[in-house]
Formats: sequence, C-alpha cells, structure tokens
Amino acid sequence: MQEQHQNHMGPKEWSLLLVLALLWGGSFFFFKILVSVVPPFTVVLGRVGLAALALNLLLVIRGTSLPRDGALWMRLLLLGLLNNVIPFSAIAFGESRISSGLAAILNATTPVFTIIVAHFMTHDEKMRPGKILGILLGFFGVGILIAPALTGGKTQGSLAGELACLAAALSYGFGGVYGRRFRGLPPLQIATGQLTASTALIFPLSILIDRPWTLPTLSWNVWGAFAGIALLSTAGAFILYFRLLATAGATNLSLVTFLLPIMALLLGTLFLGEHPGWTALAGLLLIGTGLAAIDGRLLPIFLRSRPGAD
Repeated sequence: MQEQHQNHMGPKEWSLLLVLALLWGGSFFFFKILVSVVPPFTVVLGRVGLAALALNLLLVIRGTSLPRDGALWMRLLLLGLLNNVIPFSAIAFGESRISSGLAAILNATTPVFTIIVAHFMTHDEKMRPGKILGILLGFFGVGILIAPALTGGKTQGSLAGELACLAAALSYGFGGVYGRRFRGLPPLQIATGQLTASTALIFPLSILIDRPWTLPTLSWNVWGAFAGIALLSTAGAFILYFRLLATAGATNLSLVTFLLPIMALLLGTLFLGEHPGWTALAGLLLIGTGLAAIDGRLLPIFLRSRPGAD
C-alpha cells in the first residue's frame, strides 16, 4: 500500500511534472539564445558553474556537505563527464546549427540509447520485444529527421548539428547506466557533486579554447539566459526531479520524456520564431511512439479504454 501511495499521480504531481518538463525543455530555449553570442564550452561552464554554486549553497543551508572520498570523486568526475560535459557541449554545438525544437526532439532518443547501453553493460536489463520495437521506431524517427540533411533537401539545420545532438543522447545513455552505481547515496549530494566535478572539467576547456575574456560585453538578455539555464533548468530542475521521484516514483517520472520535446517546440515557436516542418513533427511522433513502446504502460491503458474492453 505504501508503494501505491508513493506512485500516485494526483493533480499536484501532474502539475509538477509539467513544470519539470518546462524547465528541462527550457534549457534548449536558453541554449539557443546563448550559443548565438557565447562559445559552446563557455555556455556549458556558465550552466554547470552557476548551478553547482546554487546547489552547494543549498547543502550549506541544510547543514550538509559534499563527500570527501577521493575514489568517489573520481567516479563523480566520470559521471559529470557523461551526464553534463559531453552532452551539454554537444547540444550547445548542435544548437548553433539547428533549431532548439529539433535539438530537443533528437535528445528525446536518450531512453532508446539507454536501453541499448544497458543491454550490453548490465546483466539484468536486456532487450525485450517491446523495447526492441521502441528502438526501431525511435531510429526510424531519427531517420526522418536527418534525411533532409543527408539528401541535401530543405532542412532546418546541418547534419553536423543533428549528429551532435544524437551524440549527446548517447552520452546521456551511458551516464544513465553508470549513474546507477550511485544508488544509496543522497541524491542531492550526487547532483551537486557531479555539477561541481563538471565545472572543474569544463573550466580549462573554456579558458584554453573559448578565451571568454575576449568576448564582447554581454547583454542583460544573455545574462538572463545564463541564470535561466543554470538556476531554473539545472539546479531548480534537479531539486524538483528528486522531489517528484520521492512522491510519484521513477516510473511515473519517466513520463517527462514525452513532454520535454513538446515544451521545447512550444518555446521555440512562441519566442524564437522557429517553425517546425513536417519532418520534425513526424520524427517526434515516431520517437514518441517508440518511447511508449519502451515504457510499456500506454498500450495496456489504451486497451482497457476501448469500448467492450471490460
């Protein structure tokens, strides 16, 4: 009975889930603003650095601190590399070439890559028919998205930008599987630790490659985008994520995967003047159907909802 209570999705949980999808979808919106004037590694440094500062302050307020185990910090560096440095850098590079909505749709393939990585890197999470169907549908959707760039047709961006966003999803897949080794540790400490480690990793890249001190004076809009992507889409989203994880459960929380690209598309359309073409919408539909097959819950719900199903 306790588990059912924890996994209950009432109006409050659904509202928070929509907010979480908006926060994570908003990161693609903020990325698009930032990469137009700031080099990718510096964009990532601003995101993880400000978010790490905010979460470290939260730990201090709560009277806790980061772990001091050297071996654990080596693992946090790898987790930060897979979950933050590589994917954030790839998305920043990608969004300098493609729309924010398309980047979010491609990023929605993360569960597809996670299933593939888990199949080869774990002993207890092997592919099953529903997951294989989901993978095939997901990759078919990706094929529709990148086909215009491959064939030289009308497209919303470059093949390099699209492949970079797929590389980010693949890195998230590895990060998701590797992150399961941190079970049992306080989630907020792990989130803060990986963001702190990510800051240490990306800082020299920003200094040596981007030379941020040579940038022109940034406008208030750019600083606002930095605050939004770091404090709202990263630090705030982490806090909300763990709150929902405790009340709604991991299975219900995974529904955010379906909502995130929709939120990103809406933000891009309303505020950035982006106009997703039919390939973007068709790709989103196929990837979403693939995610539903992987999720495994929507088909039984559909079958029960049909007339005469009872």
